[in-house]
Amino acid sequence: EYRMGVNEVSEKMINDYNAAPANSGLQITKDTLGADKPATSVSWNEAARFVNWLNTSQGHVAAYNFTTGGANDNISLWSSADAWQLGGENLYRHKDAYYFLPSEDEWYKAAFYDGNSMVYYDYATGSDTVPTAVAGGTAAGTAVYGQSFATGPADIDDAGGLSYYGTMAQSGNVYEWGESAFDTNVELRVLRGGFWSGDSDTLRSSFRDNISLVTESIVIGFRVAAVPE
Repeated sequence: EYRMGVNEVSEKMINDYNAAPANSGLQITKDTLGADKPATSVSWNEAARFVNWLNTSQGHVAAYNFTTGGANDNISLWSSADAWQLGGENLYRHKDAYYFLPSEDEWYKAAFYDGNSMVYYDYATGSDTVPTAVAGGTAAGTAVYGQSFATGPADIDDAGGLSYYGTMAQSGNVYEWGESAFDTNVELRVLRGGFWSGDSDTLRSSFRDNISLVTESIVIGFRVAAVPE
């Protein structure tokens, strides 16, 4: 059991992070497509810095173990005594973290599972039918993909139909970082979800990709998960 952000993290949210005095030496770089656009060109390490700030600014324990001072530096692993244990030992995430980047399993369940019928769908629109390609909007069964690259992503709250659990844009808009390593390679992180100019194959539950955790790309964003209320 956990909570998943309904929307991707926006540029405004990163601006709020950058404006916080505690982060003056750890600024996150990003694209400037618009305040309500998903925050892109944010590396995995920078996304983890953002999540740590969400935790510490609200009196919680940092999720990720940064031991050096650069915003795009890699994390160190937690010890088993400090590591997350729910659902299996996770040395990336602290056991007392309140906010965190979703693991691949957490991301996958929120996107594709139907808790009523107890089935997994092919697409994160609560269906096995290929979503209708749109540039924006919130109609059921739609996703932001198949557009020209110049169109760019939609605003985070205008990015297609919802999953069974009510999340938006887990199919389309921008790829999203997962917390998990790709097939145990600690230098690579999982990417899921497709993007606004991709094809429908990248939206499917069977599609997964990977990239270096220091990479910054205009087609990659992220969302945040949290413990249950």
